[in-house]
Amino acid sequence: MTALHLEAGGFAAAATGRRKQSKKADVCLAVTLADSGAPTEHGFGEVGRKERLGASSMAEQVLRTIGPVVLLGPPGAGKGTQSKRITEHYHIPQVSTGDLLREHVKQQTPLGVDVQATLAKGELVPDHLVCDIVAWRLRQPDAERGFILDGFPRTQKQAAWLDAFLKFEFFESGKWAAWLPIVVRIQVDYNKLLLRITGRRTCPVDGTIYNIYSNPPRVDEICDNDGAKLVIRDDDRDEVIRERLDTYERQTKPVAEYYEKLGRVVMVDGDQPVDEVTEQILKQIDGRACGVASGNEGKGS
Repeated sequence: MTALHLEAGGFAAAATGRRKQSKKADVCLAVTLADSGAPTEHGFGEVGRKERLGASSMAEQVLRTIGPVVLLGPPGAGKGTQSKRITEHYHIPQVSTGDLLREHVKQQTPLGVDVQATLAKGELVPDHLVCDIVAWRLRQPDAERGFILDGFPRTQKQAAWLDAFLKFEFFESGKWAAWLPIVVRIQVDYNKLLLRITGRRTCPVDGTIYNIYSNPPRVDEICDNDGAKLVIRDDDRDEVIRERLDTYERQTKPVAEYYEKLGRVVMVDGDQPVDEVTEQILKQIDGRACGVASGNEGKGS
């Protein structure tokens, strides 16, 4: 099996092999039946969970392709919570570049050795190493129906590389259009975001997280479960979080603009309750999956 190098955004990434995919338009019926019969809207609570579990079971029987999902949102927007719910609902993996880098270093793979050497010099891991590691992960069997990308792409070059990689992997099968990412951007009001993050308090004993504004402990600064004094993580301090938000804005804006020009970004209101945010995201992903299965997904880009 030969290797092909794709040029995307000024750097190359090796890509080998193909993955076989199968999907059926019948899955749209499963989703439609789950959503259309309810007399009132429901969130991600017990009723919604049962209905969606039924749709999920039907979807699994026909091997529904979900494709790549990219979540964009500032620190504190709830990406971690939503990623976990998406993985549980669709049974697709969450692909974290941070976790991948650490694991490759730990296992001392050839890529991990290169990453370790780069970090030892106090340098940032270059795009070509990050992309090679991501490519390796996306070819694993558990990612065949789709995956959620966590911490990737961080730059416009990485976004262009991802498109090129996916097109190459699926071009011959004619299914590459179904594998262009859906990008969910969670929008949260800046001031509400600050309250959400700076108000966090964590129990050092059992890890329970409180918020002094929205979910305070019964006794101020004391854990309800074990009476331990709550602590503020360094990352949650006001001066730190403002810098993190500024950095996010600078890094993410070009990525968001790249995908917006291609018409792949869907906006979700992150100021709503967590269950309602989840419901919005699942609805967007389900709609895209139905479009792909019925052949209505755009074939441009």
